[in-house]
Amino acid sequence: MADRIGIQISGLCSFLFWPYPLSSNDPDKRARGIELAGKIAQAAHDLGVQNVLVVPGAVHIPWRTDHEPVPNDVCDKRAREAVRTLERDAAKLKVFLNIENIFFNGYLMTPMEMNAFVDSFQSEHVRVHFDTGNISMFQFAEHWVPILGKRTQNIHFKEFTKKGTDYSLETFRPLLDGTTNWPAVMAALDAVGYRGYVTFEYFHPYPHYPEALIYQTSDSLDRILGRKTGRAV
Repeated sequence: MADRIGIQISGLCSFLFWPYPLSSNDPDKRARGIELAGKIAQAAHDLGVQNVLVVPGAVHIPWRTDHEPVPNDVCDKRAREAVRTLERDAAKLKVFLNIENIFFNGYLMTPMEMNAFVDSFQSEHVRVHFDTGNISMFQFAEHWVPILGKRTQNIHFKEFTKKGTDYSLETFRPLLDGTTNWPAVMAALDAVGYRGYVTFEYFHPYPHYPEALIYQTSDSLDRILGRKTGRAV
């Protein structure tokens, strides 16, 4: 369908990393998570898609009542073991395992931690999937970009608002309806030479005339990317 329409698929991801975390205290869930991640990588290969988003582990998953907290060091050990296992097949399939910064999962909370995790595998197939909104509760996307540098393989443009203290999914907004400093983010991306995909991610379709979000997003991306300037007359 994508080929027929004429659009490219920027990558594959799945919410299955939450019910089956790669760092779960339940060994059966860990094994299932690795199995599912491998299937996602295979599907990416079969579809001719390079990028696979990976959530490597979670100390805490606040929106799941069935998740038992995992000690930080245990989470880190299990995450590294899982990604090391997945990397071997990713190399054969010629896909990238892109580690996403989540923040809400209590793991890889700084760009330096992310770099150390990714670099530890010494593999071109383990990279970073950078999400601008996920770290914006207490940090700033434009600060992460230069530290991650060339490790960033794929990006979610996610808008976030620092106005208020409701730390739920409601803090994610349509593009330009938040507090993200998009000119600074774009300047940082340009400085590191990023030329990959940027994909808008959002959780709340408009309750009425939801198709309007498509036009709002398209126009906002045009402005963020410098394709459109000034005001329409």
